[in-house]
Amino acid sequence: MDLPPQRSAGLARLQEFLPHAAAYARTRNEDRGPEDRSNVSLLSPYLRHRLLSEAEVCAAVLARFPHARVEKFVQEVVWRTYWKGWLEMRPQVWADYLDARDRDARDWEDHDSYRRALDGETGIGCFDAWVAELRRHHYLHNHARMWFASIWIFTLRLPWTLGADLFLRELYDGDAASNTLGWRWVAGLQTPGKHYLARAENIRRYTRGRFHPADQLVEDAPTPSGVERPARTDLPLPPAPPPLAGNPRRGLLLTTDDLGLGRLLAHGAAEAPWTAVAGARPEEREEGSRVPEVAAVREYRRQALADALPASGPATDHLGPARPEDAVAWAQRARLEEIWLPYAPVGPTAPGVAGIREALREAGYRVVPFCRQWDRLLWPHARAGFFRFRQSIEPLLDEAIATEEEAFAAAP
Repeated sequence: MDLPPQRSAGLARLQEFLPHAAAYARTRNEDRGPEDRSNVSLLSPYLRHRLLSEAEVCAAVLARFPHARVEKFVQEVVWRTYWKGWLEMRPQVWADYLDARDRDARDWEDHDSYRRALDGETGIGCFDAWVAELRRHHYLHNHARMWFASIWIFTLRLPWTLGADLFLRELYDGDAASNTLGWRWVAGLQTPGKHYLARAENIRRYTRGRFHPADQLVEDAPTPSGVERPARTDLPLPPAPPPLAGNPRRGLLLTTDDLGLGRLLAHGAAEAPWTAVAGARPEEREEGSRVPEVAAVREYRRQALADALPASGPATDHLGPARPEDAVAWAQRARLEEIWLPYAPVGPTAPGVAGIREALREAGYRVVPFCRQWDRLLWPHARAGFFRFRQSIEPLLDEAIATEEEAFAAAP
């Protein structure tokens, strides 16, 4: 199972998946093992870093099949958008998760049950195999992620925060919103009165008999009581990207939250609009993020960042784990006048980007913060559950796709 961190690999994987998109709804729940992923798209690492965008993936699928035949796959793509928008309006959930995770890590670090779970030595065959698969491939089938989380929480009785931390450190597609809220949902914290319990027969059926943990799982557990709905705040989105007017010495700073912006924004420009482009991973230095990725995931994201930087044209810098002063030094070296800074969603990157933005402004640079139109159109509808979100955005999907589809279709 090879998922190279390059846009070209993501495009190739998309083309390989397209003929199977209509069968996705029927076969998607089957975890056939890492040797056979033909029933799922394997696009999540590319969407996570936006080497491919949600808009271009949806556009490609809908260009091949009527919406009714690929509705389930399109829904799975916009689930990621829903989780993002939901967390944007409830940032305290992320802050509370970080605090609880650090507290649980201190309390549980010496527990044998926790160490055995991390080492894949629980004696539950399917769970231990998924730990090995996670460590080797840095990917798990979505259904396996749900089973894994349920076993972690209800059978092994470990804190959900530490399981979420394991996934966020090990998964190539690890994402603050999807990961945190997915674990909360399994635990019964996301939707009051609902939790998810893995069942041995379900695992046997959807792994085609590879695993059958009969009499090993807790299959009956009460839903957590006293769960409160987190308060919703206003959505603090910056403007959409403005026109590339005039000819200032203009820089673009990319992070691994969105690596497709250089191609998207430059499409149609008569000449290269950027004097300089830089890539940064401020979360590697941001103590407040507290997300210690494993070495393979850190390297994966560094390579993805390098792939997004232009090979020719404007001057490029790979700032790596950038501090605010690194970004200012880059702007000085390139003699920039304005810097375009994409919006960083709630998660480990956001604190570092905020520090960079303020440092650039204090140094006298004109900073242009902006947000993708896809996010601006769809995030505001993530006010409640996914069903209402899906109903709200259906009339907007064509518009959301059109804002980016043409640019990406012609991008290299």
